[in-house]
Amino acid sequence: MRIMTFNCNGVRAAAKKGFFDWLPDQNVDVVCLQETKAQVHQLEDAIFHPTGYQVCYFDAQKKGYAGTALFSKLEPKKITKGLGFDISDTEGRFIQADFKDLSVASMYLPSGSSGEERQARKLKFMDEFMKFMQGLKSKRREFIICADWNICHKQIDLKNWRANQKNSGFLPEERRWLDKLYDEEGFTDAFRVVNTAAEQYSWWSNRGQAREKNVGWRLDYQVVTPKLKDKVVSAEIYTKERFSDHAPVTIEYDL
Repeated sequence: MRIMTFNCNGVRAAAKKGFFDWLPDQNVDVVCLQETKAQVHQLEDAIFHPTGYQVCYFDAQKKGYAGTALFSKLEPKKITKGLGFDISDTEGRFIQADFKDLSVASMYLPSGSSGEERQARKLKFMDEFMKFMQGLKSKRREFIICADWNICHKQIDLKNWRANQKNSGFLPEERRWLDKLYDEEGFTDAFRVVNTAAEQYSWWSNRGQAREKNVGWRLDYQVVTPKLKDKVVSAEIYTKERFSDHAPVTIEYDL
């Protein structure tokens, strides 16, 4: 099974940049999008419903903001939208598809880079989401959480780590949160199972030719339950074309 996660920074903008023309050749079974920035009624055109996929969008109440989507070649047994708390559910930040014994989710964790109030909202979301992740351990199924986590975990995950230690996305408390998720709760960053190299980034600033110079951050992860760790076959960050300020991350699992 090949699963893609991609912060498209506006699904309509990504469409204009060729994302949906590129997608059919990728042989991807599940596509998880974040930051769709569109209401469902704005996505009725056939291009937003790729042939061969079951398509589900979860939009934010605020127009042109946040939102997630999930496309699947397999028909889900159940689709769940939201996590049961306001920051998630009013902003369309989580959608989950349940299959036989596997669930795949698309999640968009808030950014805190625009000020203290936004950072406080981010930390609140993280507290609530940790409770959700802890609850998954009692479920009799495996989970793949595809997301723009808006956090880099280790120094290897961003180019200028020294200069960003006091910036949202690489704060000590954010990194400790991922430490807990991995080391205490048993989840795994699937990408790092098969790729431990440096300079593997999935987001670049639009300033200072950051993408051309590969001065980036790895913000887009697929986090999996313990039994899936040994099922990771390969991982790729696609950078040849630019559909967004993020790049699609595709991971193949032997399921």
